[in-house]
Amino acid sequence: MTDPTRLGVAALSAALQSGSFSGEALMAAYLARIARINPQINALVSLRPDDELLAEARLRDRERAEGRVLGPLHGVPIAIKDLSEVKGIRCTYGSPLYRDFVADFDDIQVERIRAAGAIIIGKTNTPEWGFGSHSYNPVFGVTRNPYDLARSAGGSSGGAGAALAARLVPVADGSDMMGSLRNPAAFNNVVGFRPSFGRIPALPGRDAYLNQLATLGPMGRSVEDVVLLLNIQSGFDLRDPTSFESAPVAIDPTIAAPGGRIGWLGDFSCHLPFEHGVLALTEKALGVFARMGFVVEPAVPNFDMERLWWAWTTLRSVLTAGSMRDSYEDPARRGSLKPEILYEVRSGLRVTSADVYEASAVRTAWYQVMLKLFERFDYLVAPAAQVFPFDADIPWPRDIAGRHMDTYHRWMEVVIGPSMAGLPVAALPAGFSESGLPNGFQLIGPPRTDAKVLSVAAAYEAATDWLGQMPAIAQVGME
Repeated sequence: MTDPTRLGVAALSAALQSGSFSGEALMAAYLARIARINPQINALVSLRPDDELLAEARLRDRERAEGRVLGPLHGVPIAIKDLSEVKGIRCTYGSPLYRDFVADFDDIQVERIRAAGAIIIGKTNTPEWGFGSHSYNPVFGVTRNPYDLARSAGGSSGGAGAALAARLVPVADGSDMMGSLRNPAAFNNVVGFRPSFGRIPALPGRDAYLNQLATLGPMGRSVEDVVLLLNIQSGFDLRDPTSFESAPVAIDPTIAAPGGRIGWLGDFSCHLPFEHGVLALTEKALGVFARMGFVVEPAVPNFDMERLWWAWTTLRSVLTAGSMRDSYEDPARRGSLKPEILYEVRSGLRVTSADVYEASAVRTAWYQVMLKLFERFDYLVAPAAQVFPFDADIPWPRDIAGRHMDTYHRWMEVVIGPSMAGLPVAALPAGFSESGLPNGFQLIGPPRTDAKVLSVAAAYEAATDWLGQMPAIAQVGME
């Protein structure tokens, strides 16, 4: 093996342990690759100096030689999404207000990734404060899609998705409220996993209880790699009262035995518009499940989907207003907030306590409808995005199939159902459009069935070859 950047993190860990190459050689290979490709896609930001990273790689090599292997990421380069704090590295949250902020602490998942032996090389780019499914901000600019540099890499984990696709990192962390790791997985032909809420703890900041819409999650170039990182990230932490202890996920190779049932949500009975070709692509993926032995049938939730959208936007905006109100009310800081954040705060400030209660009641009713669907189906499938990767120079798609998008995030409505129910979801590749643009789908499981969802995802991966493909930009220089 002459180019270790070809390897996913599980294979990389094994190769380092066997001595196939040193951690220093691995780091040098990644740094050369980053120097060549990252200026074109802008996926990695706040990179540490090369000499520091090579010195840390040599330290990891000495530790390994002395029998002190810290964990499965020992000597593996990784970049952290720029919404999580990493001690000693700039953390901007994509905001000019934090352009020069350097954290003096690690988020919980970063503590665990560091303790597993990883070498943190820098950050992955994200939209300002994670708002919007297109990764651009006034600090670092736009992240571009490795499959087409004129297109978006998605968001808010767009930097992570693009870096994985371009082979700039072997594995990546993401986070997801409104598809923030599912959309980039779809747009970059990689895997993302939104776990059951509470599986991965995080430092809660000012609010440890109300915001139960967003979660951290792993991303990778294989389901195996995603599972490896998930098991490092997961488990109870006293600082996060919503977290829970969980057994390590292990892939069950027998899970996809014939007879399982998959419900196809499609466009939710014509409620959602889709760019031409998106639904057809996911339907081809459903054919893979059928050949694996699953019975695939349409699934129609008995629910007012516009009411669900109202509940989603009500909860999202009130949470945003609470967290961003100090900056909003400070005239010197308000001008540094992007229009989408201003929209969310202004919407949230109009929400009443009765609205919040009603939105939570709608969410509860939706959860109960999902439970009913899972009495009939083992898993549900829906597209992971309503469009193919779009023009990177626009903030968001204004129209889909002739239907105007009335908010900056309406074009991603397809992802809110699992978020509102707190369900485990694997974002998997469905293939490519006629013009070569990737897209993907959501494999959704019942509550707390993370291991089963990932096991079925691994079976799907084995039955397809999408994850073995890479963008042309990533192939240049690979031996």
